[in-house]
Amino acid sequence: MHAAILHATGDENLDVAEVASASFGPGRVRVKMHRAGLCHSDLSAMSGVLAHPAPFVPGHEGAGEVVEVGEGVTHVAPGDRVIVCWMPPCDVCAVCATGDTHLCRSGFGNLATPNFRHGERALPGMMGAGTFAEEVVIAGYAAVPVPDDVPYDIAALIGCGVTTGIGAALNTARVRPGSSVVVIGLGGVGVSILQGAKVAGAARILAVDPTPNRRRMALEFGATEAVSPDELADAAKRSNGGIGFDYAFEAVGRAGTLRAAYDATRPGGTVCLVGAGGRSDLTDLNLAELVMNEKKVLPSFYGGDDVRRTYATIIDLWRAGRIDLESMITHHVPLSGINEAIRQMHTGEALRTVIDIA
Repeated sequence: MHAAILHATGDENLDVAEVASASFGPGRVRVKMHRAGLCHSDLSAMSGVLAHPAPFVPGHEGAGEVVEVGEGVTHVAPGDRVIVCWMPPCDVCAVCATGDTHLCRSGFGNLATPNFRHGERALPGMMGAGTFAEEVVIAGYAAVPVPDDVPYDIAALIGCGVTTGIGAALNTARVRPGSSVVVIGLGGVGVSILQGAKVAGAARILAVDPTPNRRRMALEFGATEAVSPDELADAAKRSNGGIGFDYAFEAVGRAGTLRAAYDATRPGGTVCLVGAGGRSDLTDLNLAELVMNEKKVLPSFYGGDDVRRTYATIIDLWRAGRIDLESMITHHVPLSGINEAIRQMHTGEALRTVIDIA
């Protein structure tokens, strides 16, 4: 079969090559991939902003069909439609026992089990997944079943970006009806945040991004206004009598945009950090302002709640027509076109690209 391989951290292009699947056995599931989403976190793992052992097969958003299950796997069967969950809850560790199953880190252990073989070399999939491949063998609990009426491309997006964004608005920040919201960064996660804020009943949603095309699309997805970053400060002065927004979401993952989100939030408001940045990117927020302003700084990881529950909520909202996931997909490419898709993401031409694998 074919898969896209990153041979070394910092490479700009992926090598679509023949590989073999590896490590099928007890507790594992073999999935024929149908669709994979290209997420900015894939680019961050390729560049090294997000630390990841290389070489590896990128891709952590994806959906496919179960073709074989190993001994002990009972929650899915061949023919089932599944989301590949890149950080699945194990339901047995101490973190899961607290109820914060989205913070379970057992998924990191899946990196120790190779998903692929390229010649004589064993390769992990990104975060134990590796959805940029025609087939992948994953841990059984990483295969989350979804109803048959959910198309594979929609299911793929729910696997990460949509869940991360809508979950941040509904689960972490818990946006209140009638409130004012600003979203900084209008990639797939940012647009999902503003859709979540709209569902929650926000009265004003300001979208912020340097790319005119993304600002235009944000208005189509529910933003009431869209501005460039240098217009944010003035926009904040028009909110809540000049004191700022009730909620500010940072969906870029940089210290500078976190500062901008903090400054745009009213005293007592909520700053929600959703973008995944590098370990060396340190914030300049100081202890005095944190206490005096009493702005709540809430990091949000993978939707801020049990991902299986958030998946189900998003499917219900999609079925009801409350959110638009189809229009988020601006480009479809075959696996062989992955490098052009990466270029389009870098330039802001694409909002979300789905890789048509089967």
